[in-house]
Amino acid sequence: MEKNTEIYGIRAVIEAINSSKDIDKVFIQTGLKGKLIGQLESLIRKNKINFSYVPTQKLDRLSKKNHQGVIARIAPIKFYTIDRFSEVIEKSKNPFILILDQINDVRNFGAIIRTAEISGVDGIIIQNSSSAPVNSDTIKTSAGAIFNIPICKVNHIKDAIYHLQSMNISIISASEKSEKNIYDVDLKVPLAIIMGSEQKGINKSVINLSNESVKLPMYGKIESLNVSVACGIFLYEVVRQRI
Repeated sequence: MEKNTEIYGIRAVIEAINSSKDIDKVFIQTGLKGKLIGQLESLIRKNKINFSYVPTQKLDRLSKKNHQGVIARIAPIKFYTIDRFSEVIEKSKNPFILILDQINDVRNFGAIIRTAEISGVDGIIIQNSSSAPVNSDTIKTSAGAIFNIPICKVNHIKDAIYHLQSMNISIISASEKSEKNIYDVDLKVPLAIIMGSEQKGINKSVINLSNESVKLPMYGKIESLNVSVACGIFLYEVVRQRI
């Protein structure tokens, strides 16, 4: 991690949260006790910040400084709230949104951002938890595209879906279990495409809320594509139909 994206120590992290810093994730030493750490944990839960308990050895690998058992990673970008994100989408003539459900691989995340930006996606929605961090690897893999596209963080993907549907935006889930082909669906309407992780796919409850569920046709022996490759195919089918 880069020096300017880290904050060390319990009090420093508490102050960062209270001053509304965009904290990507907090690492807390397993078994750490005390009044201050209890205060920090309460703040983290109240603000729904992504965190994990880790052994001292991992914290020592993350930083050689006196971390006092706590390291916070600050996002190098400013995440959009759903309300601010909606304002951006409302300005689009034909909204084109990408929703990522539990994409937790940094390089896949960066590659997806790069493809999304260049294919004209208006913005990306990710979940607070179970999402890849925004760090130097993300920035590098995205070729800097991450600075040119709005990224919105939400507590629950389902809440974002309800919000977008209230704006008359069609929700399309990419699922290999679907019977409908991506090439048989009208993608010229205002829409949001949901991509899930290679391991888990899209949460079933999220698929059930979608207006459509579609798949890519596959003819070889391999059962699935890398998620960043599959995402690129989906996004450029939207581009093809809208040209």
